[in-house]
Amino acid sequence: MLTAFARAFRTPDLRKKLLFTLGIMALFRLGAHIPAPGVDTHTLSQCLNLTKHNNDGSNSALGLINLFSGGALLQLSIFALGIMPYITASIILQLLTVVIPRLEALKKEGQAGQTKITQYTRYLTIGLAVLQSTTMLTLMKNNPSALLGSGCAGQNVIYTKIDWTGMSVMVITMTAGTTLIMWLGELITDRGIGNGMSLLIFTSITANFPTSLWAIKQGGKTMDGWPVFFGVLAMGMVLVAAVVFVEQGQRRIPVQYAKRMVGRRMYGGSSTYIPMKVNQAGVIPVIFASSLLQLPLMIANFTNPNAQHGWAHWITKEFGMSTNGYSLAYSVTYFLLILGFAFFYVSITFVPDEIADNMKKYGGFIPGIRAGKPTAEYLQYVSTRVTWPGALYLAVIAIIPMIALAELHASGKFPFGGTTILIMVGVGLETVKQIESQLQQHNYEGFLR
Repeated sequence: MLTAFARAFRTPDLRKKLLFTLGIMALFRLGAHIPAPGVDTHTLSQCLNLTKHNNDGSNSALGLINLFSGGALLQLSIFALGIMPYITASIILQLLTVVIPRLEALKKEGQAGQTKITQYTRYLTIGLAVLQSTTMLTLMKNNPSALLGSGCAGQNVIYTKIDWTGMSVMVITMTAGTTLIMWLGELITDRGIGNGMSLLIFTSITANFPTSLWAIKQGGKTMDGWPVFFGVLAMGMVLVAAVVFVEQGQRRIPVQYAKRMVGRRMYGGSSTYIPMKVNQAGVIPVIFASSLLQLPLMIANFTNPNAQHGWAHWITKEFGMSTNGYSLAYSVTYFLLILGFAFFYVSITFVPDEIADNMKKYGGFIPGIRAGKPTAEYLQYVSTRVTWPGALYLAVIAIIPMIALAELHASGKFPFGGTTILIMVGVGLETVKQIESQLQQHNYEGFLR
């Protein structure tokens, strides 16, 4: 990886793309530290420090959004919502493509149809940003402890003189921040290296990585926390190696194309394969499961944040994070949800009938399998068998950090969490592949030997 980056910086056009990408990433991190208008930064800093001292910050119901915003959410900055509205909008449009015939037809139109779907995604992103910022700011003004922890109980993190006009300005500012992030991501995709949205998420996650790792060390009780620190670091390296191994794994289904005459020329007769990844769903099932499990905690905190008994207290106890980590009920539910969402997502993104029809149309067939319906049934059979290890892998990677916090008796947020490590490794591998592919266009030594 380091060799690829070193060679890229020696290539003029790649160097420009890399510097442009790094500049956009730096601008993104700068915006995460600029507070939105109407925020009492002094009071906010004090209550966050008190929450951290009480080890209550992990109970925040908006942990996933804060993760993807690089900590900007808890700082109430102009980039507080981060890229999460765009991710949500993209997932919604992808799911609706299977349900709405009009979107399915656009998807089949190629580049023109994809451009239209991208435009719909932008509009939906802005709508979700308005909804999320309005909800978050209203709750932050009326009950900040529900979102920021017990240290903010009774505190006014938003100035009391702010009326509905001021709140509207704050909503517009945060929505504009999300729109700007979306534009910056598209700039990276067009003029930089890699997928812009993925790189911005990668930037948000890695920005908090050193702080989270050091918090594990400070929370250790033995030998000033160093054994726990190195234990977590070693476990993280093993997890990274395992994720790289599985993410690169795929089942290759051989495909043979029959020869056919078109005019006086012979076409076809080639052999290729269908690459079926072990982890076909990517990180989407983990995001789905995390978001769904946050809903009951958010409802309990918003309706009755100080409940000492009843359903709200039970949900806070079972689905919140304490000093001893997550509860068994949370871990088991999380594990099962990831398995279910993995199969659900693969079922709507991998369509064996469509693949079989395209193969039949162009004279392709799987050796030993008849074209048409038998091919679709075979592809479905292989997909199900491949999805099982992929889903179990996702669930185990997501659960291991929870077990590690409890076994190592560490406090704080585990830096090698399921969503964190999957995104970091996945984006890193994809970016390096793009750099290497562009480097090969500048290297002709292989043709001269």
